[in-house]
Amino acid sequence: MSEDAVSTAAQPALLPILIAPHPALRTKARPVMPTDAARVAELVPAMLATMYAAPGIGLAAPQVGVGLRLAVLDLQADGARQPLVLLNPEVIRASTETEPREEGCLSLPNQYAEVVRPVAVTVRYQDQAGTRREIAADGLLARCLQHEIDHLDGVLFVDHLSVLRRNMIMRKLAKEQRGG
Repeated sequence: MSEDAVSTAAQPALLPILIAPHPALRTKARPVMPTDAARVAELVPAMLATMYAAPGIGLAAPQVGVGLRLAVLDLQADGARQPLVLLNPEVIRASTETEPREEGCLSLPNQYAEVVRPVAVTVRYQDQAGTRREIAADGLLARCLQHEIDHLDGVLFVDHLSVLRRNMIMRKLAKEQRGG
């Protein structure tokens, strides 16, 4: 077997990313249970590969049609991959200080808007081993955590915008998806 065949065989299959307004993106995901361990073990490498290939810095299970409270993130600081896998994440603290920052989303390709979010958050989650953890984050990591947790609750970044701005983005996305 050639070296290329070996490296290709080791790569998980890429998952299709759902595009808004797909109804699965508006459905609240259910908690990951211990009985989901095998599914999660299969899903995480595929989600990471899909996120990296997109390319993106975060991906939630509902974006690939899986209704589990699971998200993967990797800001790839300094160009190094440092994936973070979050099961059942929840924001337990958020700063009162907020800031606007441009956001985009793999489920709304080529659409961007300034979204106001808390500057810092603390998130409680479980890792793949089931250990409860907390992460305190600010800056881009805080924003990414909030964005992905929103996905688990059926919320898209455009839901944080005015109705007018949200409708403009959704119409533009629909037009692009039709090829116009």
